[in-house]
Amino acid sequence: MRRSAHVFAPLLAATAVALTGCHHAEPQRCVDEQNHVVDPKFCANLPPGGGQPVAGNMGNGGGYYGTNGIFFPHIYRYYYGGGGGFAPGAIVSGGTYLPLAGHSYAVGNGTSRGGFGSLFSSGSSSGGDSAGE
Repeated sequence: MRRSAHVFAPLLAATAVALTGCHHAEPQRCVDEQNHVVDPKFCANLPPGGGQPVAGNMGNGGGYYGTNGIFFPHIYRYYYGGGGGFAPGAIVSGGTYLPLAGHSYAVGNGTSRGGFGSLFSSGSSSGGDSAGE
């Protein structure tokens, strides 16, 4: 019985990725109590990997004033992994408030440099124009 090369191609690709150490970190984003992405400054005082939220304050604009003039702070914490946008206001889902063991996280969109794409990312270019990233 003859085996198709199509069966071995995905296995070969997965093995190559594992051997080269190509890695894609999951995103770590600062979110409010409704899982809306916010400016990372609101999570600046949180310990890395901590699940404890922090309240916004009047000084950093991390809340709102009710109709009675009372300040109501937003609650901020890190959100690890999952899907959704990265711009302020985007809604995230499918992740967790605590980092998972064995996973790596990066602030922002989670992409990391390295692997085969890094071969041409830092050299000088011979030409006037360069492609933006």
